[in-house]
Amino acid sequence: MKNLPKILFVTAPYHCWGVQVVGSWPPLHLVYLAGAVRGAGVEPKIYDAMNKSHSYVEIRAEIERFKPDYVLTYDYLPVTGAISTAAMPDSIAILKLAKEINPAIVTILGGPHPTFLPAEVFESEKDALDYIILGEGELILKALLLALQEGTPGAVKEVKGIAYREHGKTVINARQEQIRNLDELTPAWDLLEWELYNYWVHPGGRMASILTSRGCEMSCSFCSQRLFWRGSWRAREPEKVIEEIVFLHEKHQVMVFTLIDAYPTRDRHRWERLLDLLIEKNLPISLLMETRVEDIVRDQDILDKYKKAGVIHIYMGAESGDDDVLNSLNKGIEMKTTKLALELLNKAGIVTEASFMVGFPEETWDSVKKTIAAAIYLNPDVAVFPIVTPWPYTPMYKEMKDRIRVFDYSKYNLVTPIIEPLQMTLEEVTQALAKCYMEFYSHKMQEIFTLEEGFKKDYMMSAMRLMMKEQCSAFRMTGMKMPDLGAFFPAQALT
Repeated sequence: MKNLPKILFVTAPYHCWGVQVVGSWPPLHLVYLAGAVRGAGVEPKIYDAMNKSHSYVEIRAEIERFKPDYVLTYDYLPVTGAISTAAMPDSIAILKLAKEINPAIVTILGGPHPTFLPAEVFESEKDALDYIILGEGELILKALLLALQEGTPGAVKEVKGIAYREHGKTVINARQEQIRNLDELTPAWDLLEWELYNYWVHPGGRMASILTSRGCEMSCSFCSQRLFWRGSWRAREPEKVIEEIVFLHEKHQVMVFTLIDAYPTRDRHRWERLLDLLIEKNLPISLLMETRVEDIVRDQDILDKYKKAGVIHIYMGAESGDDDVLNSLNKGIEMKTTKLALELLNKAGIVTEASFMVGFPEETWDSVKKTIAAAIYLNPDVAVFPIVTPWPYTPMYKEMKDRIRVFDYSKYNLVTPIIEPLQMTLEEVTQALAKCYMEFYSHKMQEIFTLEEGFKKDYMMSAMRLMMKEQCSAFRMTGMKMPDLGAFFPAQALT
């Protein structure tokens, strides 16, 4: 039997402070792509260099061992498309390495940044990169591999949804239509090394990311979701989602599921059906998810179903406590709505997480104080303070271009200041970030310590240990005085 051509899917070995502190997520985007190409007559392998904490020396060894005909990587982290641009340098480095090992290896790149800026990527990296996948990749990659194997002149030119170089110029083919029925996709779950994926917060356990929908129709100026999914929102059938959850729980002992959707609750009827099916199955699992604050208010009469279905942690983008700032970001919400949503979830016994953006061009020390005050007033269980980061393909980038001071894409990680405010230095923005975390959690620690014994206290104490262990060294470098944490955590947990 003739050996099949091989394709190696590699995660960029990129790390930054954030969600990676509390768990290790499987690269769901590569799981879907690997499943799609099995119909293209190739042998796929997923190599999760990021979660293996492998260096380029080890990545080189894996490429030399597997001897792939194709190497593909994407530019974003497994949890979400939120951080895409920051992973670009590492993604390109993988493709360069593949070409060094064997110039005949066909290199392929996908994800938000190359989708929106293919010409820029090719201009800077034309020797490392053969093809870019534009947008949703499953149908495109399968068609590309079939065309490459066909080997006839012009076959690749007929593939929709790709970009490539020809005669020194970037060629962008017609776009591929989006997949109408997401349930027809077959994720290659068997290609994962499942022992790598765990949630480290109480009660923890093996973790999987799953997809129940794709897309978002909202118009937040800082986000790539609407742009990448071309303004659409498509959902899977609840019954198919439940089948997948049951399979992963029984076959791979998954205990924690992250709904990786940008907006899983958009359709109330469908969402409630999914909750009802989860309740009916009564699986001993936990669910983490993200949604919009207005949907929590909408669903206040069924929040008991969220809890019974296993939802333990919900993330929401509060972004600001100033309604004028929210309007400028096109968030479509008001601070009072966020406050109500958080109170409803707290009453339902669900852990809440909210983000508050820091580092706008108009930022001052007074506005930083207002952000901290808003976070303390809104009082989510977990607060994160992402630095305002204008992805180069979003409306925010054009609005703030004259204040951008950092052009190293690896720094576009939501924790490194990119924009210099009119009245603050970049160093002061870093200090402001530390101040936000320190002041919010100085208040939050007291509240956690006085919680009744039970799940929420155990969960919060576990999460805080992980967060503080990661943050301590960074805060000390800013010269900020650390709060007295000795009453809450063993000293060894914070060093």
